[in-house]
Amino acid sequence: MRWMHLRLRAPLAAFGGEAIDARGVIRDFPARSMLTGLLGNALGWTRAMRAEHQALQGRIVFGALWEREMAVDGRMTDYQTASIHKDDQAWTTRGAPAGRAGGAATYAGSHQRWRDYHADLCLSVVLRLDPDDVPPTLDEFADALMRPARPLFIGRKSCLPSAPIFEGWIVAPNVRAALNGVAPANATGLRAFWPASEGTEGAVRTMDVTDERNWTTTGLHGGARRVCEGRIAATGNGG
Repeated sequence: MRWMHLRLRAPLAAFGGEAIDARGVIRDFPARSMLTGLLGNALGWTRAMRAEHQALQGRIVFGALWEREMAVDGRMTDYQTASIHKDDQAWTTRGAPAGRAGGAATYAGSHQRWRDYHADLCLSVVLRLDPDDVPPTLDEFADALMRPARPLFIGRKSCLPSAPIFEGWIVAPNVRAALNGVAPANATGLRAFWPASEGTEGAVRTMDVTDERNWTTTGLHGGARRVCEGRIAATGNGG
């Protein structure tokens, strides 16, 4: 079967996890919902296209690997403050400012936020669609990634890629074989992530993750799916 090879490279990136209060945490691997948003954004989809996002998320099958071991200091936390009053308005990408109608909320002091980021990201994703014969197709997404309708970002809008995301195609019978094929030449022991539904052979551990969004109703993440983590070695050129 055919897999799309995406290479995510960026000075800063954010694979968001379950946020609690003012701390925006990150995971070690991208979420299924994040890849849905990335592909939809490349096509020019809007947030109002909820059914399209939901259908795409359900079709995505992917695995990911770090092309080099994550450094101990490979994460950073950005401390943000803003003084927000009841009549203040914020800029939005939809062209209409956001505010608090009626002035219901007032903050006496600064509004504080902590946001975690991966620094110097270099991660590969292999991705296919199931089913693969209904639009939008992998070829349509490949074209969109090369000529995106809007600027792309990796997790948060401040996380711009430092190189083109679409790397090409790989033919492999399963996700682990695809990950082996895109690993850098002569690499061994690269940390990898894939769905348990694709097989647990080679997994160091299996776990449940909540990385799918309910696009059609609440817009929130929920539920869980089983995934595997393991180690990958190169079998091809890998790029």
